[in-house]
Amino acid sequence: MAGLEPLYAWARPAISRPQDALVCGIHWELIRHGYRCLGAGDQPGPDERKSELLPAGWEANKEVYTLRYKSMDDAYELLLKAIMVEDSMILNVMDRRSQKVADVTLAVADYINPEHLDDFHKVYKNTEELRMRITSGIIAPLGPPAGKARKEPESKEDVPWDENPLRLPPRQPMGARAPHRPSPLSPFAVGGEDLDPFGGRSGGMIVDPLRSGIPHPGIDPSSGIPGRLPPGAVPPGARFDPFGPIGVGRSG
Repeated sequence: MAGLEPLYAWARPAISRPQDALVCGIHWELIRHGYRCLGAGDQPGPDERKSELLPAGWEANKEVYTLRYKSMDDAYELLLKAIMVEDSMILNVMDRRSQKVADVTLAVADYINPEHLDDFHKVYKNTEELRMRITSGIIAPLGPPAGKARKEPESKEDVPWDENPLRLPPRQPMGARAPHRPSPLSPFAVGGEDLDPFGGRSGGMIVDPLRSGIPHPGIDPSSGIPGRLPPGAVPPGARFDPFGPIGVGRSG
């Protein structure tokens, strides 16, 4: 939880109970996700401004902590209430603009070592789990601020078909042959036909009589071979190495 240590050191004089430390950690998670604190209490005060710090008086009520936040892009305005119920803290967060509400219940002892409130390096535990609970229970349901949404990494390059023989091509219609794709000029492409199950390349070592360049009218292995191969046994356009003479009147 990078950045929490200086915040904790700044807030340490106000931290007297385990729930204070937990609120401090929750506050920093909201800061990390693009929110800034406006102040404490339900209603705005004079001269409020966005801050990464906790506001004055944030820890005054040990039973109900009330903090207000706004996203950096001003799209979200959150009202957070952290309510203590015995040894648990119920977080209730509402976006005042959309009226969406999210809540999470945390057992204080699962994340705070009460005997180490003076030592930042020992006071928190299970921090990764705490981050996940805040992210999945509050940030995600309410919507991440602009610029904080996780983006899928972009592909570094678009690999052409001819350079990636193991990619599956679009499904071909019944009875259609796979489109012919020219071989790369690279000498390392030799044998590429053997890697291409759809037979759209050349240069392999498996002989395909149906693609030898000699016309074979009327031969379509996908329609089956009477008495030997049922229709559909050979996928349309697939390379086919016959196990015997095909057609009528053909010599061995």
